[in-house]
Amino acid sequence: MLRRAAHLPICRARWTTPDADFLDLDFMDGPVTSPQLLVIHGLEGSSDRPYVRGLLALAAERGWRGVAMNFRGCSGSRNRTPRLYHSGDSGDLDWVISELVKRDPAAPILPVGISLGGNVLLKWLGEQSELAPDEVRAAVAISTPFDLAAAAAKMSRGLGRLYTYFFLRTLKRKALHKAREYPGLLDEKAVRRARNWRQYDDTVTAPLHDFRDAEDYWARSSSLFYLERIRRPALLINSRDDPIVPASCLPDEVVERSEWIHAEFTSRGGHAGFVAGTLPWQPVYWAERRAVEFLASFVPTLRPARARTPH
Repeated sequence: MLRRAAHLPICRARWTTPDADFLDLDFMDGPVTSPQLLVIHGLEGSSDRPYVRGLLALAAERGWRGVAMNFRGCSGSRNRTPRLYHSGDSGDLDWVISELVKRDPAAPILPVGISLGGNVLLKWLGEQSELAPDEVRAAVAISTPFDLAAAAAKMSRGLGRLYTYFFLRTLKRKALHKAREYPGLLDEKAVRRARNWRQYDDTVTAPLHDFRDAEDYWARSSSLFYLERIRRPALLINSRDDPIVPASCLPDEVVERSEWIHAEFTSRGGHAGFVAGTLPWQPVYWAERRAVEFLASFVPTLRPARARTPH
């Protein structure tokens, strides 16, 4: 296994949300008022994922603080309310950022979202537009599924079906717990039958989160439709050989028109991989390093790091 960071001084905090649920966040301390790297994980991930810890370690090298946000039900504890989380769930991110601002005004906040987390982050930036807090200096999204409908279609074919199988295995388990906890909330038989994203989102995501159906959910949650309104520097990192995100939905034209959005769309890198380096026992996780390097250009930093681009 390719390993990233050594031990990091992480402290978990449980914040009660305005709707009486909770979010678990992992904090990495650092100098007071120093920049805060906020990491938002991907689908069925958590703050324990190697890429999250890798990003936090790179922040620590620069003397920054770190915060890793867990979506509802992703921290190892079941959340309290009937809802779960989804690819357009920007409300919780908005609340977390507002709380960070209140608790430490003027300290820079530097969010990085990976995969689903990248979609949520970009959607939030577009929703906020000019009203995004001044503390949010810049942002990075890695392996974002910009068009959820296109990603769902790709994941119904070829290698994508394997990813779908593993994701749905845990998602359906969570949904069935909700169905038993709240009788009548979901159609349990339909949940068990779901084999692709349209079936799952029609059966679970839509009813739990007030969407009409899968199509409505994908249309209202895809970050592609929010990019034009982003008014903070944002770096998009995606690979054209991503097995989940079709290269055809990469927003090249939006990037060309926007003065705020920068893109580095590589020919190789897979989905949230981007492993570089010449020695197999000394891998370089290029996207993580590039993300922190980009963010560092908008805040004071201690020890700049070099990034290596995969071929």
